[in-house]
Amino acid sequence: MRWERFFDDLEDQLAAEWEAERAALESEAERLRVARLDLRSRLAGLAGEAEGPVALELLDGFVRDVRISAVGADWIAAPEAADARRMLLVPIGAIRGIQVGHGDLLRSARPAETRDRLAERVTFALALRDLSRRRVGVAVGVAAAGEAGAARTLTGTIDRVGADHLDLAMHDAGAPRRAADVRGYRMLPLAGVAWVRVDAGAGAPVV
Repeated sequence: MRWERFFDDLEDQLAAEWEAERAALESEAERLRVARLDLRSRLAGLAGEAEGPVALELLDGFVRDVRISAVGADWIAAPEAADARRMLLVPIGAIRGIQVGHGDLLRSARPAETRDRLAERVTFALALRDLSRRRVGVAVGVAAAGEAGAARTLTGTIDRVGADHLDLAMHDAGAPRRAADVRGYRMLPLAGVAWVRVDAGAGAPVV
């Protein structure tokens, strides 16, 4: 046996074993990384990057086709795909399913760049307080009450936002909030809000 060939074979074998071990470690690290992914991170991976519209199945039972533009601490901002002038604010907890293309599905699971934008720490309640402060007219999708209940869309102006609920002065969509035009008032738990829609030019919160 030629010793040169013997040592070459040993080196090749050792290199192959190291490569296999490295690949196994990378595979395990990737599995651990994916196991730590939460829904918010997947949505952030789609913000401004999705090739096509994203279909959101929401708490009120409806499906909304949107393009995700920004992700806050616990909500997303998403113009409607059919009419980009209409912006939806959707709490992540109100999302029941997300339909995307396979490429976007894989893209959303890729490692994200480390960012610490202030907008990413804005909560849904804080965004609604901004709408209240601006006296912006909104439409609110409310989840059905029980199996026999019907989902509703309420229009009006948010008067105030508490820790876990909002007060809505109900009036016709597009009309200013005047006392004479208010049909009534409703306290809505934030847990039951599926989405809030703001039309372009109405002063949507900046994210």
